[in-house]
Amino acid sequence: MFSLPIAMHIPDGFLSGGVATVLLLLAILAVANGLRVANAELDEARVPLLGVLAAFIFAVQMLNFPVAGGTSGHLLGATLAAVLLGPWIACLVMAVVLVTQCFAFADGGVSALGANIVNMGVLGALLAGFLIKALTPILPKSRGAFLGLVGVTSWLAVMIGAAATSVELAMSDTVPLGTVLPAMLGVHALIGIGEAVITVAAVSAVLVSRPDLVALGRFVETQPVRPEAAAAGSVS
Repeated sequence: MFSLPIAMHIPDGFLSGGVATVLLLLAILAVANGLRVANAELDEARVPLLGVLAAFIFAVQMLNFPVAGGTSGHLLGATLAAVLLGPWIACLVMAVVLVTQCFAFADGGVSALGANIVNMGVLGALLAGFLIKALTPILPKSRGAFLGLVGVTSWLAVMIGAAATSVELAMSDTVPLGTVLPAMLGVHALIGIGEAVITVAAVSAVLVSRPDLVALGRFVETQPVRPEAAAAGSVS
């Protein structure tokens, strides 16, 4: 008998063979496209960022923060990777992190590796790619608006991953959807807040020090025109 799962790392034995196979194929396709995009878009100056970001997400995922009822959460990092590298390369980064966790630390089952890559990497990265690209042009051209969008997207990425995990477990007849979905969404709504705070803090630091590293949702913050500059312009 399975205990009620509320973690997003799915262990071995929780997914049916058919569900696990389909998700593995989807993960392979996403990673393959990530490799293609990386080969086409990454220059020598940005290649180290891929490795540094993967190491950072891997390290931060090992740090848990308490949520409620004895549960804990950790950063997923898909939105952060998507903002800095673009959504498809972010899929590649998240796959590297999750494969390492699976085989080095037994965090998530081998048979569920494709599902974990899709739930915690691909869905969040592609969601960030869609939302930030779609909404940045219509939002105010300010750092605050951009960081607010990053925060909301980070929270949504956690929620869509939790929802997908619930659906996959229900499709595998592991636990009824009406039981697992409220439990997963309730806990991960709180975990998503932590994800948003950490992601916004990281992106804010990058915007201050190296804004050129932001690949997704580039914006130009409008600067007020000083009176003396306006006067000089009118004279000329």
